Amino acid sequence: MIKGFDHLLSPAIIFAVSVTALLLVRGVSFRLLQRWAAKTELRLDDLVVDAVKTPSLYWVLALGLYMAIGMSELPPKYARYIIKIIHILVIFSITIASANLAGSIFRNYIQSSNLPFPSTGLAYGILKGTIIVIGILIILSVLGISITPIITALGVGGLAVALALQDTLANLFAGIHILVEKSIRVGDFVRLENGQEGYVSDITWRTTRIRMLPNNMVIIPNSKLSQSIVTNYYLPDRNMSLSIPVSVSYSTDPDMIERILVEEAKKAVGKVPGLLGDPEPFVRFIPGFGASSLDFTLICQVQEFVGQYLVQHEIRKLILRRFREEGIEIPYPQQTIHIRNEEG
Repeated sequence: MIKGFDHLLSPAIIFAVSVTALLLVRGVSFRLLQRWAAKTELRLDDLVVDAVKTPSLYWVLALGLYMAIGMSELPPKYARYIIKIIHILVIFSITIASANLAGSIFRNYIQSSNLPFPSTGLAYGILKGTIIVIGILIILSVLGISITPIITALGVGGLAVALALQDTLANLFAGIHILVEKSIRVGDFVRLENGQEGYVSDITWRTTRIRMLPNNMVIIPNSKLSQSIVTNYYLPDRNMSLSIPVSVSYSTDPDMIERILVEEAKKAVGKVPGLLGDPEPFVRFIPGFGASSLDFTLICQVQEFVGQYLVQHEIRKLILRRFREEGIEIPYPQQTIHIRNEEG
């Protein structure tokens, strides 16, 4: 027992000393790498440093075990187990580093490019999950475990799992369908058929999150969202037409009203945030003859859906001020009642 303990004590001491020294070297190296990455303009440097920071701990343990085996007389039966542990640590750490780096590069590339593809939690999770599954399969092969029976068992058990998780899988595939179809993207402003509207915050493997204008979050299962009627105000473009109804008295000249409305709208271009001058604002005598007024519609372009509120606010003030200067009457609803007096 004492002799066996001596054989284990020496590798343990070497392992502890090696890991301590390697951790110190790791700490100094990462400080230098972070300073160097901060001085460079390449974003990839920062991504690589962040991706290998945690896996490097596993590399320290693997190197410590390797040095403990090489610098001591460890019995062969223990050495074989430790070598397998080293292989597992190296493969697992490389898998984690690859998954982190691939995920970071994916998010950074999508955010920095103009590609119409959302960097969502679902797409990010699928990418990292695929790399991790491949790493686990490699570890099983290193351990001498046949992958074929596992895949067969997963195929048979997958049917039972699919039946038990119908709703979860429906949400998952609905989320993938939404991402691939690109009908709803992260950052889009959408309105649901029940009237709720807001910005798409994220599309995860189970739900889609919509941040409403009052800063509340609406969480919708992907399967429900894929079956709903959704209005996307960012497709095909963010620019949209804004219709502002204007009513005046029947005694007013329609041509003068059309000219005034266009003039006021053109004056507001460049002064009112969100109002666009191309295409130019125009007026239509629609809906036309009202019950007590002539009804016009001023049509102009706004930069995006939420910009319409400020644009309507400012343009209505300009129109009201101009109407008062020109003496144009904005009529109140009127109703004429005829009274007939019948004798007998």
